[in-house]
Order: sequence, then C-alpha cells, then structure tokens
Amino acid sequence: MDDQLVIAGRRFNSRLFVGTARYPNHRVLLDALEACGAEVVTVAIRRVNLAEREHSILEVLGGRYFILPNTAGCYTAREAVLTAKLAREALGTSWVKLEVIGDDETLYPDSAQLLEAAKQLVDEGFIVLPYCSDDPVLCAKLEKVGCEAVMPLGAPIGSGMGILNPYNIRIIKKNAGVPVIVDAGVGTASDVAVAMELGCDGVLVNTAIAQAKNPVAMAKAIRMAVEAGRLAYLAGRIPRRLYAEPSSPMEGRIGAADT
Repeated sequence: MDDQLVIAGRRFNSRLFVGTARYPNHRVLLDALEACGAEVVTVAIRRVNLAEREHSILEVLGGRYFILPNTAGCYTAREAVLTAKLAREALGTSWVKLEVIGDDETLYPDSAQLLEAAKQLVDEGFIVLPYCSDDPVLCAKLEKVGCEAVMPLGAPIGSGMGILNPYNIRIIKKNAGVPVIVDAGVGTASDVAVAMELGCDGVLVNTAIAQAKNPVAMAKAIRMAVEAGRLAYLAGRIPRRLYAEPSSPMEGRIGAADT
C-alpha cells in the first residue's frame, strides 16, 4: 500500500519521528533507531558542539538518517531564529523543528513567540515544523503563516501521560491542510496507536523509548503501534453505539413456533 508521509514535497516511508536525547548511550540509541524503523531523527542544536563533530551525536548518526534540527532550549523568537540559522549553516538543511518554550516547569510552548519565530523563518526560506500546544486556533495560524506541518503536544514533554485531549487533536486534524504530527507526552505503544487512530499523520517519540526499561524493545513496539494505528484509521472503525447490535443475522433463527 502506497501510504507515504509527504511533508514539503519530501516523502517518508515511516511515520515515526524519534528524538535522540536521554538514551543510556549511543549504542542503545542506534539499536533503538534500527528497531523502530524511523527515517527522521531530531537533534537539539543548542546541545551540540557544531565545531567539533568527532564522537558527537551527528557523527554517531553517520548520515544514515534524515536529521531534523530542533530549537529546544530556546525561550524567545530571537533565540529560536538564531539557532535555526546556525543549524542551516552547519548542517546544510533548511528544515527545522521549531520550539519556543514558555516556562521550565510545564515546558509548554510560548504561543506568541512561536508564531513570531515561525513567520520569520518561513520568510527566510525555512521548512518549519512547529511544536505547539493542542490549540486548533494556533495550529490554523501556524499553517496560515506557511508552516509545512503542525506538531501539537499530546501531553507535557516527558510526562508519559498519553493523549490528554483527543478531541482537540481530532479538530486540529479535521481542519488542517498540512500533516499533523503528535509531539510529546506519549508513554507507551498504546498512546501512539491512539494518536494514529485519531488520524494523525505521524508521531514523534523520545522519552518513551529512551527511558524505557528496554529501549530497543519499546522502539519495536512503538513501530508496530504506528503501523497498526494507521491501518486501523484507514480501515475505518465501526460507530460507537449505546446499545448492543447482534453480529449474527436475526433472519431464519429458530423460534418458539419451530419447537
């Protein structure tokens, strides 16, 4: 089945994006990436020494994956724009996962600063994928300024609480003209399946894999959940009903008159 994810004209076979932070070591990271089948991996540019790549995460990934730099750790539009420009110069890519954090406790995005940064980066030729709150209005505004996808959170970063507001995610997907990728908050494979069954085009996972007791096994489970959830969405679930509906036909059944 030809069901590739397309963002800004680029086609991906996997709908799973994976973060590269918080793994026990690089060997576990590489094994988990292999197990999950992801093509796109995110790297926090502010935490990488771009001048010295030897033994860095960039060298470890070794050109085997599509690196999506992110602006994690930025708190203003100005910081995020500068970080994205540094990434473009160092890595030769105009793609950026845009993050502008509002506070240290919740790690929720600062919507006003995020929208401002998105406008500036789009105007400068970037392909912007913004991490944002699960706000349908904000997602529509981000799409309007030219973002090639929107990445609403399922729950706070690293919380593992799953999809807290499936109704908003469904509204965002219904109204969006660009891919919707759930980013943050999933804790296990079933959370990923829920996101995909809601119709999301993809999901980004980091902590759920990196901090699992067995990251490689969890990576494989999440890969299967992405595939199962997507297929279930395409297949179309039956409607929810208040009362039972028999699965066997009522016609021709043996009645009292037949005994």
